[in-house]
Amino acid sequence: MINPQSHYSERDRQNLKMLCDEFLKYNHIDKAAYEKYEVKKGLRNADSTGVLAGLTKICNVHGYIINERERIPAEGKLTYRGIDINDIVENCIRENRFGFEETVWLLLFGSLPTAEQLAKFQDILEYYREFPKGFLEDIILKAPSNNVMNKLGRSVLALYSYDHNPEDTSLTNVMFQAIQIIARMPIIMVEAYQVKKRYYYNESMYFHPVVKGYSVAQNILAGLRADQKFTEEEAKLLDMCLILHAEHGGGNNSTFTARVLTSTGTDTYAAISAAIGSLKGPRHGGANLKVMEMLEAFKSGVSDWSDDAQIKEFLRKIIRKEAGDRSGLIYGMGHAVYTISDPRAVILKRNAKALAAEKGMEEEFGLLESIERLAPEVFYEEKGLEKVICANVDMYSGFVYRMLGIPQDLFTPMFAISRVAGWCAHRIEEINNSKKIIRPAYKSLSTPAPYIPIGERG
Repeated sequence: MINPQSHYSERDRQNLKMLCDEFLKYNHIDKAAYEKYEVKKGLRNADSTGVLAGLTKICNVHGYIINERERIPAEGKLTYRGIDINDIVENCIRENRFGFEETVWLLLFGSLPTAEQLAKFQDILEYYREFPKGFLEDIILKAPSNNVMNKLGRSVLALYSYDHNPEDTSLTNVMFQAIQIIARMPIIMVEAYQVKKRYYYNESMYFHPVVKGYSVAQNILAGLRADQKFTEEEAKLLDMCLILHAEHGGGNNSTFTARVLTSTGTDTYAAISAAIGSLKGPRHGGANLKVMEMLEAFKSGVSDWSDDAQIKEFLRKIIRKEAGDRSGLIYGMGHAVYTISDPRAVILKRNAKALAAEKGMEEEFGLLESIERLAPEVFYEEKGLEKVICANVDMYSGFVYRMLGIPQDLFTPMFAISRVAGWCAHRIEEINNSKKIIRPAYKSLSTPAPYIPIGERG
């Protein structure tokens, strides 16, 4: 059904109704057919575990145990190259230093860098942050986009035209391309947002030069703020967010997208741009933005944020598609792998609580906590399914970004400029090891039909 208040003209609506009605006549697939042919929708097994499609040494995501074919919930654990994410974060806090650049090295090469290697790597990333000549003017300034994720994807594709050897998929060349993309994407994001401000919000835009010696997190905050000022605590918290989002195994949608395209032999820019397009979706990287939209709906729909009964009633309305975005989804809750806990959410929640007290946003934080606590109970009452669900990383990441003053337009792009490290690591691993195009099968339900001459069609 086409919304009569949409941007379509009357002629558009008439044309689209005719075309969509024609499509719907011939393209419905009964749900029973999926069961009959044992189709693993979403590449998921019947017990919701993922279909095994490959091998990787880069990351492990652990959220359950299979015992005698039964899926048993377990505390979530995330490891980068075998190292627990908690250990990476805690060591950076203890040593009072930034850790994202070290994380990128770890994901790409497989081991922690020495102090000398890390210093050299930081210099390399800094060197490649500079854009090719004319890129800012021709690609970013002259082609503004209302969606920064769309602009990130287009800009990465455009880098192909500035590469003298874009189609070479040798290890040397793909590594060269990966380092440049990882270095440049944060700057592309910041400057694409400045252009959006000017063209879509009629606000001033400003382009600060990259500050030498700054980490990725520091350069992002400096680039977004007119006075370039930020606290050390803010930069370290943003750095933590980058670490937590950098990688999540080969099976997540955007990383799998990067591997699928890589398996075809296509170029690095096409593979990474496709991954950005995947992450843009609200069921994947766009979920942190949807959590914030959901929070606003709670704030206006619940008069007493401390009243569990009111919160539960609003959760019921969301599940029944009577409130929120009418999708029936409680954003920030549930995960394909994690059951009892998402370690990223646990870390972010702990740090979000401390910052909320500092920023005077304890009530909003408390509302998010209540949603996390009550959602599983309401889900069970409404659906009758005994499924263990926990808060995922999106429940608190958008809230942290908001407290850091990062505009909502950049919530999902922030995810992308971090996750590109994992995408590049998986692309290199796919090239180096698999060497076989990824091609799952689809069962055809079409039946033989004669070709009818156009004059005889009724």
